[in-house]
Amino acid sequence: MTLSAVQGPLAGIRVVEIASIGPGPHAGMLLADLGADVVRVQRRGDRSGLGPMRAQLRGRTLVEADFKNPQDVADVLDLLDRADVLIEGFRPGVAERLGLGPELVTDRNPRLVYGRMTGWGQQGPRAQQAGHDINYIGLTGVLNGIGRKGERPVPPINLLGDYGGGSVFLVVGILSALLERQRSGRGQVVDAAMVDGVLALAHSIWSLHQGGHWSEERGANLLDTGMAWYDTYRTADDRHLAVGAFEPQFYAELLRVLELDPESLPPQMDPDGQEELRKVFTEKFASRTQAQWCELFDGVDACVTPVRTFTEAAADPHLAARGTLVDLDGMRQPAPAPRFSRTPPPVPAPAPTAMTALGEVWR
Repeated sequence: MTLSAVQGPLAGIRVVEIASIGPGPHAGMLLADLGADVVRVQRRGDRSGLGPMRAQLRGRTLVEADFKNPQDVADVLDLLDRADVLIEGFRPGVAERLGLGPELVTDRNPRLVYGRMTGWGQQGPRAQQAGHDINYIGLTGVLNGIGRKGERPVPPINLLGDYGGGSVFLVVGILSALLERQRSGRGQVVDAAMVDGVLALAHSIWSLHQGGHWSEERGANLLDTGMAWYDTYRTADDRHLAVGAFEPQFYAELLRVLELDPESLPPQMDPDGQEELRKVFTEKFASRTQAQWCELFDGVDACVTPVRTFTEAAADPHLAARGTLVDLDGMRQPAPAPRFSRTPPPVPAPAPTAMTALGEVWR
C-alpha cells in the first residue's frame, strides 16, 4: 500500500482543535479518524481529557496553553499559521477576546478554514445564552415530535443536537471549505449552529408538516410510533424487537411470519385500525423470546431486528463481520466511518496520555 492509502483521505491536513465539550471534540475525532493531523489545545490544568470521554480524543496530539499568557497565545497563533483548520466551540465573542478571533487569525493565515461550533449560532437573540442538545432540538420543533401519543417528548440521548446537527454539520462545512479552497486559494469562516443542523436533518419531516401530511400530535404519524408496524415490541423474555415493516411487501412478510391472516386485520395504512393492529402484534410478540423471533425472522425481508444493548451490539455477527467496532486502548470503540476504497484510514491511535510541548508541534 502507498503511504496515502495508509494515512487516509485527509492525510496532510493539519487541524487545531481548541478544547471544548460535546460536538467540538467529536468533530476533531471524525477528522482525525480520516487521517488529519489534529492537535488539541487545552487550558493548563484542564483534566477533561482524563475522564470517561478520553477515548474520544483518539488520534490527537495534546498541548496545553494559558490563554491569559500573551506568550502562550502567540504560540497558538504560530501554530495556526501552519494549520489548515481551526475548530473552536466558544460562545460568540470569546475567541476574539482571547486574541484568537477569525479576523486576526485569517489575516495571518488566509488559507485557514475557521470552524465555529455553537448551539444557537453567531447571531440572533439567543446567541449568548447557554444551552444543551435538549434545548436546541426543543426550540426547533424536533423534540416535540419524539415520543408516544399522550406522553411527554422523549430526548433521544444527545445524538440529534450535539452530534447529528452539530459536529457532523461542522465537519461537512470544514470539508466543503477545504474543497473550495482548492479553487480560490483562501479559507473562510464556517458558522455551524446546532439549530441550523437539526432543522436540516429534519427537512423531510418539516416538508411533510408544511404540506399538511405530518401531525403535530406525537405518536400519530408514519414514523413516530403512530403506525403499529413501525414500533418496538416486548418479547416473552422481557426483551424487545424493532419492527419497521413500512413497504407492503415487507408488511406481508411480517404477517406471514406472525401467522396472521391479513383478511382478519384492518388495512395496513388505516389510521383508525392501528390500535387493533398494535394489540394483535403486542400479543403475538409476547408469545416468544427475542432469540426465538430472531430465528424466525432470520433472512426474512420483514424489517424486524432485535433491540440490542451496547454490550450485545459489540458481539453482533453483522457488526463483527464488517469490523464496525475495534479494540483500542483497552476499550471497544466504533471504527472510523465512512470507508474508502483507495485511501482507507488506519486504526486510530489511542488517546494520548501525555502532553506535547506547544512549541514542538509541526516543527
